Amino acid sequence: MTTALLLIDIQNDYFPGGKMELEGSLEASLRAQEILAFFRERALPIVHIQHVSARPGATFFLPGTDGVKTHQNVEPLPKEMIFQKNYPNSFRSTPLLDHLRDKQVDKVVVCGMMTPMCVDATVRAAFDYGLEVTVVHDACATRTLIFGDQTIPAAQVQAAFLSALSFLYARVVTAAEFLRNFR
Repeated sequence: MTTALLLIDIQNDYFPGGKMELEGSLEASLRAQEILAFFRERALPIVHIQHVSARPGATFFLPGTDGVKTHQNVEPLPKEMIFQKNYPNSFRSTPLLDHLRDKQVDKVVVCGMMTPMCVDATVRAAFDYGLEVTVVHDACATRTLIFGDQTIPAAQVQAAFLSALSFLYARVVTAAEFLRNFR
């Protein structure tokens, strides 16, 4: 069986100057770049996931804008698979699961944005489909969120979601740990 890399929504709108800037997006993209290079060197399957907003009133990831494009740090090569999605879960209404099954993938490594939305939804779905999941947490990014009258800093959002995923759904590691211990 095979391990595949899923790069989720590492797109310009999440970076400084974008319409939905995340904290630490540049740093996370550099860690994702390291993981991407590792997969390329070993000719392992790579899937780029690109969110394209189809929701009425959407303000970012709009079709035809620079913000919807994959960030230059992890730009796909011509031979690499790209799936576009319109929902947080990268499996919903996309051929991702069939593609992974065709490649006999049983493990996925996840890097991406935004941790409490598309990363979370995709990791949980991957687990439900029987895939073994590793999340490279320093190759993921989020933002400060508001709940009622509470402001939850990005670092706390990141820690809460990653700790929940690590309980059952995924092995959660740093890029350095992944590169040192790939099996």
